[in-house]
Amino acid sequence: MVITGPLGIGKTALLGGLPSLAGLQGARVMRANGALLEQDFAFGLVRQLLEPVLAGVDQRQRDAWLDGGAEPARLVFDDLDGPDETQEWEHLRWDDGRPDGGVRHTVLHGLLMLLTNISLQRPVLLVVDDLQWADQPSLRWLGYLAKRLGGVRVTVVVTVREGDPLSERPLVRAVTDGARRTLRPGPLSLASTRLMVAEEFGEPGEEDFVQACHEVSDGNPMFLMSVLLGMAVSGYRPIAADAPIARTLLPSQLRERLTSCLSSQPAGIQSFVKAMAVLGEQADAELLGQLSELDPIGCVEAARVLDRMGLLACTTPVPKFLHMAVQDAVEQLMRADDAERLHRRSAALLHAGGYPAEQVAAHLLVISADQDDWTILVLRAAADTALSRGAPEVATRYLRRALLDCSSDGPDRAMLLVDLATAECWFDPAAAVRHISQAVPLLSSTRERALAVARIAPPLLGVASSPVLDVIAQVAAELGDPDKLTGTDRELALSLEARFRCTQADNPARLAMAVERLRELGEHPSLETRGERELAAVLVHSGTLSGSLPAAEAVPLARRIVEHEPAVASHSHAAVPLVVTTLVAGDADDVAGPWLDLALSQARRQNAVVPQAIITTHQSMILMRARLLAQARAAAAEGLSLADADWLRTVSAPTKALAMVAIETDAVDLAERLLAKCTERGEALPSLWPLHMVRAWLAARDGRLGQALNHLYDLGRRTERIGWRNPAVVPWRSWAAGLHHQLGEQGEAVELVRTEHEMAREWGSAMAMGRALRVWGAITPGDKGEQLLRDSVTTLENSAHQLELARARHALGARLGGAEGDAHLRQAGSVESTPWLPVRTTTPTRTTTPRTELTKTERKVAMLAAAGRTNGEIADELGVSSRAVEKHLTNSYRKLAVPGRAGLVAAMHGHTD
Repeated sequence: MVITGPLGIGKTALLGGLPSLAGLQGARVMRANGALLEQDFAFGLVRQLLEPVLAGVDQRQRDAWLDGGAEPARLVFDDLDGPDETQEWEHLRWDDGRPDGGVRHTVLHGLLMLLTNISLQRPVLLVVDDLQWADQPSLRWLGYLAKRLGGVRVTVVVTVREGDPLSERPLVRAVTDGARRTLRPGPLSLASTRLMVAEEFGEPGEEDFVQACHEVSDGNPMFLMSVLLGMAVSGYRPIAADAPIARTLLPSQLRERLTSCLSSQPAGIQSFVKAMAVLGEQADAELLGQLSELDPIGCVEAARVLDRMGLLACTTPVPKFLHMAVQDAVEQLMRADDAERLHRRSAALLHAGGYPAEQVAAHLLVISADQDDWTILVLRAAADTALSRGAPEVATRYLRRALLDCSSDGPDRAMLLVDLATAECWFDPAAAVRHISQAVPLLSSTRERALAVARIAPPLLGVASSPVLDVIAQVAAELGDPDKLTGTDRELALSLEARFRCTQADNPARLAMAVERLRELGEHPSLETRGERELAAVLVHSGTLSGSLPAAEAVPLARRIVEHEPAVASHSHAAVPLVVTTLVAGDADDVAGPWLDLALSQARRQNAVVPQAIITTHQSMILMRARLLAQARAAAAEGLSLADADWLRTVSAPTKALAMVAIETDAVDLAERLLAKCTERGEALPSLWPLHMVRAWLAARDGRLGQALNHLYDLGRRTERIGWRNPAVVPWRSWAAGLHHQLGEQGEAVELVRTEHEMAREWGSAMAMGRALRVWGAITPGDKGEQLLRDSVTTLENSAHQLELARARHALGARLGGAEGDAHLRQAGSVESTPWLPVRTTTPTRTTTPRTELTKTERKVAMLAAAGRTNGEIADELGVSSRAVEKHLTNSYRKLAVPGRAGLVAAMHGHTD
């Protein structure tokens, strides 16, 4: 009987189950395993079969079995004790050089008679695994035996691996052709896979996991067990969530087994499988033949052999590997120089065949040696394609590889640096600016230098170094005054002016000059060209930050800029992000929102990661202001996860938007992730000023009001120093006023909020004025405070900031009480208190139900909590459990009508234990 099939199908396992069955029937079992490295050991496999039996009996029994016609078999076992006259058989030894195995008929017959003698006592089951690897003399005897089994109580069962070239040897075929039956185990069924999963993990597998294992192994037991063992050892469970791991796992033991198998294949098969691995998804029949240097017939035969070995999922129209582990094994089989040669040849074939540039570039990336001139053109074209599909990181890989083969100081290097900077703008602005500054001196004309600088979007130049500023200023000076230029030169001059002014956004004098320059452009400046829109956006943005350009002037111009700017993903980091700040600060969310929605749809269709990060970050602010808090948190979380840390550290607008959303929606996790991502390199950059807002909020939320104030004043000093005075952008004064009020420092609180209100009036947006009025009214007792809150509600009814309006209504309703107060509270709905100014920090002017006094223990616990002690510290000091502390604090919050620890400081002010 022959058991045959591809690698890993279970031939050995099936063979291994036979001896126990034969033993139950009283048969004697003889076993042997073929080994590739033992083919030169004559009769090695025969000795595996017979020696254990001969060694297991006494000398008398051995002599009886080896007597008569079996005597020549002693030559095979010349290390066994036997009569000295065995030397007379020396002339019958074999010659391994003969094609038939060189075994004399006398020896073959002697072995047959020996086996016959042994079988007289008990039937014999002779099992041989991997027959194709047996030595030639052993194969010669097995073929001899296969033709003479009639009347002998011997059953022979062998396994042969399909597809192995050694399986086609005539001596192997002589054995297998004599088989009365051939078994070919089929692949495992889904039910069998389910059983093996349960057996390996000790628990039933979820259906998605079982299905993944079945599909990835294609029912091959070796592939399946390798995956299951690898996952079990790594601590995974057979659950649906881990199904993707099962599909991608590359078990090392499977790779080694496959590598060993492939290394024994003929050169043509190895060439073909290497060509498959190198070409990957790009493979077709013609390319495989060219790369493997096989003719069409040779390719078909190679695919047939690999398929019989069980390594292919399909053979037509193009052969595909069954599992990624096969690809992994082939790559391990290749030497480094061999792999580079094949990739170089693949690139040349693909280029000559007119394949897409990115397919050619994928091979060029792995070649370390110098390349031909045409490769630079291909790599640049591939980078353009990658950028157009929203993959800037991939584009930079192509361009950095091209830089290795260009000149050190020529114009070709300059153009590559410009292309590289264009790609890096999307995720590494600092590197982009650096590479532009390196490229500019290598360019020969002023126009080329201007075009290079114009590749960097204005918002990305916020942290440009002095040398970079000098480069921009120099090129702008070479072009001249844009008002005196026409055509392309004017457009470039406007773009350079926009970029230079953007680098001066932290210069108070330059901010003031920006408003003057904007007014020089006229009441309705032209916005037809990109350069005109960029300059107008930078000037409006500067006027917004300083607050020196009233909202009544800034918002209409910002609206016009958005209306002229195409809502596409590639424009998401140009002019629009600058004017979004103006639109949000000026309560014009209705303009920014639709533009961002359209741009995001395109970015998602293109899978453009960086534009998605930019857009969702800005969207989160608008969603938060619309009081869609869950959606705002989700958008902010998406933007943060997509955003590169270097981009967040360079451009302050998205960082500020994320900080505001985290604060206003009480998203602690978002705030902590933002801090971690922006400070992972430990560098302090001016663009990271929004992090002071986050740190202040976290401190106030934990009841550390003094520390929170320090952060806010630090933020205030920074923004005042650079001229950013608009409270619609950074409302630090109203936040600090609330903290001072909680600490009982009423004078400081009123002064801060009065100043913010005056500045908000100068800017002119309902949101900024209404917020200042709300805080002012909340910290002011009596009728004056009530009127301020009424004014806040009236003002905010004209604002897009619905969350701020709800807070104002809630504060007014809590102050008024009665039917009117209840009406405002109903309109406000559920409003989360902020740590800056907890709800009901002053006594209502109307008569209300007196609240219950704190017990002595509750008062003690509340005072310790207000002093900044943790629950654990309070529990230790009072000798109670943490659970008891939590219970006392909950009662205190309810009785004092405060939302949490942040409200205890003011509520307990003046209390003594």
